Formats: sequence, structure tokens, C-alpha cells
Amino acid sequence: MSAGLKLRALIDQPEMAMLPGAYDALSARIIEQAGFEGMCAGGFAATGARLGEPDTGQMTVLDYADHYGRIVDAVNIPVFVDADTGGGGVNNVRRTVRAFEKAGVAGLFIEDQVFPKRCGYMPGKAVIPVAEMLAKIKAALDARRGPDMVIVARTDSLGIEGIDAAIERARLYREAGADLTFVQGADTIESFTRVCREVPGRQFANISQAAGHVPTIPLDDLQRAGAAAVTFPSLALFAAVSAVTRAMQALRRDRSFEAVAPSLASLPAYNDLVGLAAQQAREDGYTEAANRMVAK
Repeated sequence: MSAGLKLRALIDQPEMAMLPGAYDALSARIIEQAGFEGMCAGGFAATGARLGEPDTGQMTVLDYADHYGRIVDAVNIPVFVDADTGGGGVNNVRRTVRAFEKAGVAGLFIEDQVFPKRCGYMPGKAVIPVAEMLAKIKAALDARRGPDMVIVARTDSLGIEGIDAAIERARLYREAGADLTFVQGADTIESFTRVCREVPGRQFANISQAAGHVPTIPLDDLQRAGAAAVTFPSLALFAAVSAVTRAMQALRRDRSFEAVAPSLASLPAYNDLVGLAAQQAREDGYTEAANRMVAK
């Protein structure tokens, strides 16, 4: 089964899919090892992990394709990703979809912000005209080499034009053929319930530390409202920043590795995470086969 079909099966099941966000291949393995059936990878986390910078649209399509491809290669569960604005106009969108498809992603969302975009929770956003976004959605759908990849249309208009405009955009995006829609900023149960009620098809929900506040919608309430999936795009990134910061501060403060050691993963646990035993077994198998050929 293709990655796209796996993601479709995951979001079509009655229970809301939970998609934690990976910021690199190692965090992706941790998510898979924890037992999740799918994951996401967002631009906020990618920009922070790769560049150490805020998410203001400076990552290129090829940066993303390389980054997402490494995450996909590290795991066996579907990876849903952030395609930002698609990289520009309809021809850029077409190239983005093809590049991400080659990288092996299961699905992606394209948003209606002006290029270069900003993180959806940052001030200073602007959105493109509706007709321009509809053209991008059509281009994305046509660019797929097969129907499996999930195409989600995201609107960032709620924080700019209000919820009525966001719902109208989401309706039109769904009508244009998007598999699902995602209204960025519908972060209260009232706003998200209204989106689910008034926009055809199931919706993506988002819980992100980038919002700058503690999420207040219980996951059970999101599911009852009609969410097909909920993403946690920056959870792993913020967890890593917190853990590494604490370890470095303790090392500098106490000048003692012993003070830090209890909070670190063990070597056996790390080796298990990165698949050392399987890699060594594969290497031994090739070597033994080659030696048998030489001995004949």
C-alpha cells in the first residue's frame, strides 16, 4: 500500500488521527517508536532545525524536498507535510508537488498566504485572492502522478478577514477538489465546530506551540466536532529545545557530567532507535554472501 493510501485510511477511520510533528529523521523515528501510525512535518520545525531561524518563508522547495525525504526514509509510517504556498504560482506548485511526491510524502497542504509566507501565528500575514488559490489547488491536483497523495488546502484568512471569509474560502477550496481543508487559526472549540459544520468534508485541526498560548481544546472535543486528524507540528521541536537547554545549563552550572547523565538516553536505547543491530546484520549478510562467492 502506498504512503498516500495509508494516510487516507488513517484519516478515514472513525477515530481522529493524531499526527505529531517531526523536525528531522531522528525525531521521526522517536514518533514511530512511540506507536503513532502517522506523523507530520511542518515548515516552522524544518526552518528551526535546519537553519536555526524563524519561519518567514526562507526555505526553498528543494530544501523542503530534501528535508522531508530524509524523514520519509527514516520511518515506515505515512508523513504528511507542509508545502507552504507551493513555492509561488501554479507552475511552482506543480514543481513542488512533483518534488514532494518523489520524496515519498503521503500528503501535503498548500496555504493561501502571499509569498513569501510567515508562520500562521505570526503577525503581518496577507492572503492571495481566492481565484489565485483555486488555480493553485487545480495545479496541485493535476501535478500528482497518481491519486493517492492527499492534497489539503489551508486558508490563513481567519486572522485577517474573519471566520466568515475563512469558511467561504474553505468551501470553495473543497469545491475545487481539495481532499480536505484546514482553517488555520480555528483554535477555539466554537470556531472549529462551526468550520466542521459549515464546510463540506472532514477537517484538519492543529495544536501548535507556535500559537504562543497553551492549547485549550481537549482532543476528545476536536474529534466530536468532526476533525479527521490533528497535527502537533512543533511539539517534538519544543521538547528537544527544552531538554537540550536543561542539559547544557546543568553541565555549565555544575561542571559535572554526572549531574546530566540521568536525563540522557542510554546507549542501548539510542542504538535501538537508530537500528544499529539491523544495520550490522545487513552488513554481515552481504559480507558472508560475498565470502561464499569467493570461496567457490
